[in-house]
Amino acid sequence: MSDLSIRTISADEHAAYIAAQPSASFLQTPGWAAVKSEWKAESLGWYESGNPGNLVGVGLVLYRQMPKVKRYLAYLPEGPVIDWDAIDLGSYLRPLAAHLQERGAFGIRMGPPVATRRWTAQTIKDAIAGGQQPRLGDVRPDVIEPSGATVAEKLRKLGWKAPRIAEGFAAGQPQYVFQVPLAGRTPDDLLKGMNQLWRRNIKKADKAGVEVTQGGTEDIKAFHQLYVETAERDHFTPRPLPYFEKMYAAMANQPADCCDFRIYNAHHEGDLVASTIWVRVGGHSWYSYGASSTAKRDVRGSNAIQWRMMSDALAAGASVYDLRGITDTLDPNDPHVGLIQFKTGTGGEAVEYVGEWDLPLNKALYTAFDLYMRRR
Repeated sequence: MSDLSIRTISADEHAAYIAAQPSASFLQTPGWAAVKSEWKAESLGWYESGNPGNLVGVGLVLYRQMPKVKRYLAYLPEGPVIDWDAIDLGSYLRPLAAHLQERGAFGIRMGPPVATRRWTAQTIKDAIAGGQQPRLGDVRPDVIEPSGATVAEKLRKLGWKAPRIAEGFAAGQPQYVFQVPLAGRTPDDLLKGMNQLWRRNIKKADKAGVEVTQGGTEDIKAFHQLYVETAERDHFTPRPLPYFEKMYAAMANQPADCCDFRIYNAHHEGDLVASTIWVRVGGHSWYSYGASSTAKRDVRGSNAIQWRMMSDALAAGASVYDLRGITDTLDPNDPHVGLIQFKTGTGGEAVEYVGEWDLPLNKALYTAFDLYMRRR
């Protein structure tokens, strides 16, 4: 197979292609470029060499400049949107590398949306209870995705390298996520798939009078106040309010209906007890950000709002509800294990992706930038 041609495309062309796909990451939509406005951005399109009008793939590239020199790390988060099962993956990746090198990139990082392994909620629960395997990666998976190993081998042969875990540029997306399969299921089936605690908490929230509604741009400030409260309680650094204002403006108003972006609010007797951000692209829906109040924890607003988002994802035709990243720790004494236990209660599955792969184009600059990012 000959290499495809590649060129810059418009946001409208990019969005229209995404909208026609069964699934793509929201981090690969043109709107995400506006969210990450501190990076330069470019929408790229792949075309058949003999048919320059036939668009066969797209990618959002974010360029991060190296300090003091006009050279860049080119980053494609959870992308690009191409045929990852192609026999000759290089027909996509060789022209990509050539194009980005011309643009001044010293290295490329991308995150192929290709799964490698899956673990059911019961397998994870048993592993935590057993206490013998401190990492999810050490547990025998319920499903091994053959395409994952195939893509990884092709990337190695093309000169790409997988970053070492917890090392490298601080730009990465999670390699392990937690997802609830929705295809072919009913709301009753979803509810039955949850553990007893989740079902009880959803019922408790309903009985307590928790009301979950879809919000709008006017709710961003209240969401952020609750998010800052959550950050203080859970010991993480919150993003500033303008980030979410920019996100709403960019993601909720994309062309060609390529992205559905919503804010949800859970109130109890007039008090905001939980607030979340939900995104859908094609058949993939995400719980992107969440916040909950320290007060009124007993009314279970977080469970109620998750159930509403999951139900709405199902109603919108999504095949996956994605609760985003988890750490791979299964150590009962690790404080991070609580996150995976909360998400496991939904009855879904942990999914490992092939991770983010790097292609150094200038090894000296690539190494220097990596050291710079580690020291920040």
